[in-house]
Amino acid sequence: MLAPARRRLKPARPSDRVTRSLRALERTASTSRVLNLIAIEAESGHRPEHAQAPLFKNRVLNTALIVKHRLRHDDIYLFEEARATATKIIIPFDRRDLTLGGQSVFVGQRGWTNLLLDACNGAGESARDLSVLQMIDGLPSLDPFLLREHLHRHGVLAAPCYFALSPADVDAMQGFVAVEIARLIALAYRDMGGGGEIHATRMVEALLATHVDERLEPLRKTLVLEGDSFKEGVFSWKGFLYYKWMLENLWPRLAEVSAEIGRLAVHGGRDSEMGRYLEEMRRRLQAAVLVERSAILRTLKVYDDAFANLVELNNPNVFREFLLRAPELFLSLGGRVGAISHISTYWRYRFPTGATLAASVEETLDIFMDFEAGLSVALPD
Repeated sequence: MLAPARRRLKPARPSDRVTRSLRALERTASTSRVLNLIAIEAESGHRPEHAQAPLFKNRVLNTALIVKHRLRHDDIYLFEEARATATKIIIPFDRRDLTLGGQSVFVGQRGWTNLLLDACNGAGESARDLSVLQMIDGLPSLDPFLLREHLHRHGVLAAPCYFALSPADVDAMQGFVAVEIARLIALAYRDMGGGGEIHATRMVEALLATHVDERLEPLRKTLVLEGDSFKEGVFSWKGFLYYKWMLENLWPRLAEVSAEIGRLAVHGGRDSEMGRYLEEMRRRLQAAVLVERSAILRTLKVYDDAFANLVELNNPNVFREFLLRAPELFLSLGGRVGAISHISTYWRYRFPTGATLAASVEETLDIFMDFEAGLSVALPD
């Protein structure tokens, strides 16, 4: 058996970039960018489900961090083909002390399977785990609702604890969710007297928690759901609240980016045909973003209409049935949200606010083609 790779590498110094990044990922990572398997084990490792249905069979890999990573110039050479983002696996030297740093490998880089198997001691069901990583790499983000449905479609059934929101996102969502479900809270607790603010806080915390517990009992009674059906319903509801929260912040940024795409100055030699091609792609890309936006809003309206049946018409049936079939919408909704989020974040990374909006012909073509590849719709003519 190969010696563990982490024993052959020197620990990173506390000042190293990888160490600083690990600490930051542990504290403030967004759900759509980071899957923190260390934190999941710490919170849910004592639960039978964690051992019975692990995301990865290999223990080392199942306590790693998985990150959707924007490739830097010194990363690109690792791949056979050009790409803007990749799935990065970070294996800490010591899971209990991330200040010691770790080692990393990208899914799809040259020789990545051997590097990963070496780092993970080559134990477990390696073919199965490598296949799961390739499935994850094919997604535009790590948002748990898209991730669970995508894996489920491919026969990978992991425990619910692997599809939780990060603590950073839960904290940020509290106020938004409280406003969104205020009318439902009034409905669920209408026979329980005062204390509306306390009820609201308890229900928001319970909705965003990893596991369903007794705090949601008034909601369960309102929806007339039992057991696993109620757990599935809560997961679906959380998914739509998550997407609505993300999009509330994303829409203004995306509008700015779309306008800047129109103003981008392209420099460098090019013939008239290439010039026309770039201008057409620029125009079509802006139009395609609007098409994606419209598709997302149509899907969210289905949720809003079902929710209105519950809180305005006091009819839980429509909302209950919607929640139970909602996961099938996560593939299209999550894919679209991930694609436009990538456009917004990568563009702002490349062109910070106030920076000169200019790029070479080659870079502009790469950026536009990368954006096009992630969109769920073909660029309109």
